[in-house]
Formats: sequence, C-alpha cells, structure tokens
Amino acid sequence: MKRIKIITATLFLAIMILMHACMTFRMSSKEVDKFFTENHIKGSQHAYTQGFRTIHYAEAGDTIKPLVLFIHGSPGSLSAFIHFLKDSSLTQEALLITTDRPGFGYSNFGLGESSLQKQAAILKPILETHKHNRPIILVGHSLGGPLIARMAMDYPELVDGLIIVAGSIDPELEPNETWFRAPLATPFLSWILPRSFRASNEEIYHLKPELEQMLPLWKTIRCPVIVIQGKKDQLVSPANADFAKKMLVNAPVEFVYKDDMNHFVPWSNPELIHDAIIRMLHNQPSAGK
Repeated sequence: MKRIKIITATLFLAIMILMHACMTFRMSSKEVDKFFTENHIKGSQHAYTQGFRTIHYAEAGDTIKPLVLFIHGSPGSLSAFIHFLKDSSLTQEALLITTDRPGFGYSNFGLGESSLQKQAAILKPILETHKHNRPIILVGHSLGGPLIARMAMDYPELVDGLIIVAGSIDPELEPNETWFRAPLATPFLSWILPRSFRASNEEIYHLKPELEQMLPLWKTIRCPVIVIQGKKDQLVSPANADFAKKMLVNAPVEFVYKDDMNHFVPWSNPELIHDAIIRMLHNQPSAGK
C-alpha cells in the first residue's frame, strides 16, 4: 500500500512538472526573434516597468503610422496575435504591437492581476509612448475584450477605436464556476496549476464582479467599436454581442457575425480582424453589418 502511494505521488508530481513545463502558452524571446527572421520582418521586442510589473511586447510596422495594439485572452500571450505582424498590408499602414498581459508570457509569468482597472493602468504606458500614432486602435480577444473596453473607459484620450473579438463582456453571461475556481485561487491549491492557468484562474474567478463594476461606464465609450462574434462560440456566449449593442449607446458600433465560427477567431478567421483593422484605419463602414 505504501509503495502504491509513493508511485501515485511520484506520477502526480511528474504530471505537474510536465504541465508546468509545457502549458506555458508563450514564445521565448529567441522564438520571437526567430519568427521575425524567418518571415523577414523588421520587428523588435521591448519591455518596461510599471510598479513591480515588467511588461513585455513585440512590435513591427511603420513607427510613425497609427498604432494597433493586440491584447490576448486567458490564458495566452503575445503569440496569439504575432502572425498579424507578418502581414505587410497591415505593417505598411500601422505600427503593430502585441503584448503579454500581466501574468502571462514574459510579463511576470504566473502572477496574475484580477483587476481590469489595474491591468488597464499597467498597459497604459504603451498608449502614452505612442500617443502621437493616431488613430490608436485596440484589438482584444476573449478576456482581452473587456480589458480594451476598460482602457477606453479610463483613458478615452488615448483610445480611438476598439475591435472586440469574442469578448466576454456581459457579467450575467459569465458561467458559475466558483465551485472549482475558488479553491484553486487559494494559496493552498493554486501551486498545483501550471503558471499560465494559475494567472488565468485568478482573473476569471474575479471577472464577473469586475464586469459589474464596468456597467455604468459603458456609456462613456464614444470611439468607434467593431464587435466580431461567432455564433458557434462554445466558450463565450454569442449573446455578449447583444450586450454590446445594448450598452454602447454613445459609440458608433458595427457588428460582424459569422454563423459557423467558434471562439478562436484570431487563428480560424484572422481575415475578419484584418479587415476590421483596415476599415477602422480608414474609417470605412463595412459592406454589411
């Protein structure tokens, strides 16, 4: 019996080590540089310090053109959008930046931040550094959706457009997962999660109250917004688009629906994001809403 327990404990430890090693959802600096080299991209990597946080990001494109900032979901990293940096039709039109959010990639990996307001403040220096690269357009996928909305609420002078991709923005549509997320958010059990999932669990566990805090602020958004939503999204309810329609009362809003599209739009349907960026850069309405 003792031997079985030792074997079980050893296997559990081995699985945890493997998960921590493999489930990182991030690209190393060398991998990013290799991506730039293989795709003949004049790209670069940067980092800055905000409080105790170090934020890592990669960029490519024309440094004097408008800024497009990509913000990934949960878990994730700047790699979620890095393939957009090899799109010459975009890099000729804009400076493209994809960043590791707090707790992900190489931005204090594993040390998540549950407050969307604080995440917005942590990413604000990117906007301030490029405040003359107008328009400034934010693209947010999944949990990145409510984060870019929060950035527009808190820093309207630094945001000129939002592209919300399968965004989890309606607090009433958040699934009730506290029964397993709450224990995993405690110091006693959080250590068993791979660091990417640890950071993800921390912010998703607190997402509903964070979204509730934002409810009175949606009316303050006045910049153009494009909402991209798949009707076969199994992770974020397509009804989140209806919430955007109801709440964005003072902003020009365009909706892009696709019947057979799931949650993973940046990989399955990147052309929708590409086209939305181009339209927003040129302030062009879509052919159909």
